[in-house]
Amino acid sequence: MSESHAITGPARGDCLPTDRVGACVRLPLDAAPTQRWSDALTARLAAALTGHPAVGHLRLNHLVQADEIVLDGVEAAEADLLGPVLREAIAEANRTCGGDPSPAIEATGTIEQQEADRLARSVEAGVRRPMN
Repeated sequence: MSESHAITGPARGDCLPTDRVGACVRLPLDAAPTQRWSDALTARLAAALTGHPAVGHLRLNHLVQADEIVLDGVEAAEADLLGPVLREAIAEANRTCGGDPSPAIEATGTIEQQEADRLARSVEAGVRRPMN
């Protein structure tokens, strides 16, 4: 079965509890993917981030939750670098699962909501940039 997914709306940042670092960034998908696609995305993202400066406190377990990509532990220094890596991981998951290779987008310690939203926008901007 061919499967392809894309981010379909604006990213949202959530504050994490005081014992956690960074923000939780949520990116809505066009639909809830299968476990196969979710696993492919997680594997591609983990491989791409190995040794990458955009790792920090990022947690990749439960990366896809229902119809959202959930990046838990995004820090300010990572947000700009994370978007392009995520964009490529989505494209690779789509290729792996037989879908469109170019997903379209429509449309630290404890941090404040405003900072969590800024981090979400920064990650989203990196996903939106055209691939070279």
